Amino acid sequence: MVVHKKQIQTGTLGKALALLDLIATSREPLRFIDLLHLSGQPRGTLHRQLSHLLEEGLICLNDETGTYELGIRLLNWAALTWSRSSLRQVAEPFLKSIHDRTNETVHLAVLRGERVVYLDKVESRQAVRMHSQIGNTSPVYCTGVGKAMLSVLEDKTLEELAKRIEFKRYTEHTLANASALLLEVNDIRVQGYAEDREEHEVGIRCVAAPIISAKGQLQGGISVTAPVFRLQVGQLEQWQLWVKETAQAISAQLATRMGPYA
Repeated sequence: MVVHKKQIQTGTLGKALALLDLIATSREPLRFIDLLHLSGQPRGTLHRQLSHLLEEGLICLNDETGTYELGIRLLNWAALTWSRSSLRQVAEPFLKSIHDRTNETVHLAVLRGERVVYLDKVESRQAVRMHSQIGNTSPVYCTGVGKAMLSVLEDKTLEELAKRIEFKRYTEHTLANASALLLEVNDIRVQGYAEDREEHEVGIRCVAAPIISAKGQLQGGISVTAPVFRLQVGQLEQWQLWVKETAQAISAQLATRMGPYA
């Protein structure tokens, strides 16, 4: 099992959230002994935290395997968060529109630390599709939508974030370090769109653009993604224009909806 020990959180809430994060992000189900090792919490404290989370329905215990899983209450919260998201509500018709024009997978995402979180998705109708899921995350530095959103950040914020990134090489095209990322973000700022050139997955290309508030604050990003074998000459150039226009239209609609708060 490949696992990483989490930094010890202080306070009851911090410790509970750290446990939820461990359970949610682990690739394999975790037992009490696993959580004891990973959380760094004393045995008695861990037992109390898990008991509280179980009582609140935030986790559940698989009696057959003795492992902990996320509870149904979190699923309900996630569904409410998704349905009430102003960004998703505003973006939805625009996502469907660009999907109709490209006939490929369209994503709406937000930036959370060094990760991209997919907030919505319109699936391609093609036989070969992207294996992504709403709520899943991807690295910010090797995804088109991630790099597009980075281009909106202030220089100091961007540089600090880049220092925290662990640059894993997913393909031979993946950016190798912070310097390479910062150089590409500068280009993205000029051209207004970003691309994933098979940087996260071999054979997958993507064009993306940021969604910005009226005050210039980052709100999210959109992308169109397709397998390389399906791309035709000049298609990416056309998508660059469409994606930029769509992101700008969403930004304008957000400003209209939110008024002075946008």
